Amino acid sequence: MDISLTNRLSFKQAGLTVLVAFILGTLLSVTQVAVDYASEEASINREIRALLEISHNPAARIAYNIDAELAQELVLGLLRSPAVTRAELIDNSGLVLASVSRPRRESRYRVFSDSLFGAQRQFQDPLHVSHAPDEALGVLRLEVDTYAFGSHFLRRSLLTLLTGFARSLLLSLILLVLFYFMLTKPLTGVIRALSERNPQDPQHRPVPCPKGHERDEIGTLVEVTNRQLSSIAQEIEQRRNAEDRLTQYLNELENIVSARTAELKATNARLSQSNRELEVARTTALNMAQARSAFLANMSHEIRTPLNGLLGMLALALDGPLSAEQRQQLGIAHDSGKVLVELLNDILDLSKFEAGQLVLEEIPFDVSALAEETASLLSQNAASAVELTCLIDPALPTQVLGDPTRVRQIVSNLLSNALKFTRFGRVDLIVACSTEGVSIRVRDTGIGIAEDAQARIFQPFAQAEVGITREYGGTGLGLALTRRLCEAMHGKLTLQSKEGFGSEFCAELPLPAHAQASSQPSLQGRIVAMTPASSGLQQMLSQWLPVWGLGYQRLDTDASLHGVDADLLISDCPECLLGIRPAISTPVLLVTAYGNFLPHDQAQRLMPLLQIARPLARNGLLQVLRHILHSDDGDPHSSAQTQAARESTARVLLVEDNPVNQMVAKGMLAKLGYQVLVAGHGAEALEILEQEPIDLILMDCNMPVMDGYEASRRIRSNGRWPELPIVALTANALSDERERCRAAGMNDYLAKPFRREELAAMLDTWLPDEVNR
Repeated sequence: MDISLTNRLSFKQAGLTVLVAFILGTLLSVTQVAVDYASEEASINREIRALLEISHNPAARIAYNIDAELAQELVLGLLRSPAVTRAELIDNSGLVLASVSRPRRESRYRVFSDSLFGAQRQFQDPLHVSHAPDEALGVLRLEVDTYAFGSHFLRRSLLTLLTGFARSLLLSLILLVLFYFMLTKPLTGVIRALSERNPQDPQHRPVPCPKGHERDEIGTLVEVTNRQLSSIAQEIEQRRNAEDRLTQYLNELENIVSARTAELKATNARLSQSNRELEVARTTALNMAQARSAFLANMSHEIRTPLNGLLGMLALALDGPLSAEQRQQLGIAHDSGKVLVELLNDILDLSKFEAGQLVLEEIPFDVSALAEETASLLSQNAASAVELTCLIDPALPTQVLGDPTRVRQIVSNLLSNALKFTRFGRVDLIVACSTEGVSIRVRDTGIGIAEDAQARIFQPFAQAEVGITREYGGTGLGLALTRRLCEAMHGKLTLQSKEGFGSEFCAELPLPAHAQASSQPSLQGRIVAMTPASSGLQQMLSQWLPVWGLGYQRLDTDASLHGVDADLLISDCPECLLGIRPAISTPVLLVTAYGNFLPHDQAQRLMPLLQIARPLARNGLLQVLRHILHSDDGDPHSSAQTQAARESTARVLLVEDNPVNQMVAKGMLAKLGYQVLVAGHGAEALEILEQEPIDLILMDCNMPVMDGYEASRRIRSNGRWPELPIVALTANALSDERERCRAAGMNDYLAKPFRREELAAMLDTWLPDEVNR
């Protein structure tokens, strides 16, 4: 490897050394020249002064004797000095005895001498004799050219500078040669040895160390380099071995990939065949799913239609005069029919979940009223020893957004489950605000659930124990559907239970508020309750009566009423009331189990008396309080004594093709006090609408001649009845039926079979209050 002279380390070191030496030599030379300059400056004055001293005595005698000839010889002698250019001898009277001069010497270097020493200098020496030093005889005056001295100084200075430069040059050459042989040459040898070395050579040859440098920095560098080269050689050898192994592995992997590729090709061929078979199976499954949906729709319609007639006729028969044995038999048949309807609903809902066909609504509804209505409808399932209580949070919004049908189903399933497994004690339905929206809790004092069975009961067709089905019945679908409904609403269902001590189910539903809690009515009065402190009645009254502005006091069932001042006495203990009536005349509100009203003779003894079945609803309680606290006569007997049907001027058009269902619906409407007109199909319903004033239409969907969908569309397109309520009566309970009814122009939906209470609630929703009077 060739390195240029200027880039060699020896040249750089020699150059730096010579530069330092040159600077130092120059400084020394300049110092020497300066010293020589000072010496030469002093030498000029000294030599001229010496010349004047030599000439002083002769010049004094000549001036004394006034000898012009000798004076001329003296000045001529002084002019022989190379530095003197003019000499004059003047006597004491100012007469020039002798004067000689010559031109100064010219040279191109004179300018340097003149700048250093000046062009010329003048000297004079006063003349006197030694025995009379104060007597002046005259003056000897000399004019000196400094170039005679300056030329010598310039030559010496130039010689001094040239000698210093020559020394520096010689020193640089010597150092360059020394550095080359001592540093550059061995380093160049090491570099050449390294450059000629082949890194891929498997045989590691160490770099030779230059002679004489084994223990200096070069030797150390060579030693370290050899160690590094040895390590690199070992690493290269290891990498070469690794590459050999990797090459071997790659060859093996290539063989494996080739084999796997062949296997994958075979597998792909099989998968392609499987995909074709799966596509055929998918098409078949879709066709089967469509067939199943059609089958479920048809079966729903075909089963619900006769069930509606069966349950309706049984309900009508139970309202007529029957013997005890007949009433028991018909009641059992009616209850069995209701169980069959619930089972059918659960199976249909489960099929909707599995098919992914469950569609949730997002409409405003009153969740507290919904809970109270559901509890009221299920109160007949409660045992006589069970206190069913519905507790509503006063801060609950008036309306929330959600699917009221599915929320009702959640409340119904949880409440039915609690009532089924509770033989005595309490069942509480608690609806309150929560951080996620609304919480619905059902708490009972029933048989409880073992810890190992709590996860199993949420599986379809599963119950806590085998003996549960034998003792209590049921299919095990209710809780499974309830949990799936909660999850479909993005909520959750939790359980806390201890075997033998009851259970508490809590459904947390994210139902956003649509209308905030309305202002509560303001009443005046004092209410006394005779009930145990642990009763649900006490809990509800203490929660709501103060909200309505009423004074409230609770008494134990064995307490004395002496001195008690109250506008109304509320109790759930009829035995306690029979013993206190002679003592007070306060109106009494008796809260009893469903169907456990007092006999006529006992009720007459407690007049004025009002009997209400559990659970006690807020609106029902509020109406009673308003009637009693603000009535002129204060006698609730006229409005509370009977369960008879109300008188109504509303006219309902029933559009139904099935004669049995006509009889059922007509009987229920008559019991509810409505005037009923019947049409066998949609075309007949349109003719009746043209002739008679109608307040509401109950429209069956599947009918001959003209079905309910087409009839509803024609009613809406006519324009004469835009606000006429149309309620669909259909046995099709699949998820798309409600949307289909609404698309046809119907206002609401009532699935067959339906109970009289459900029909009454639907009519109350859609008929204005003035029509129902």
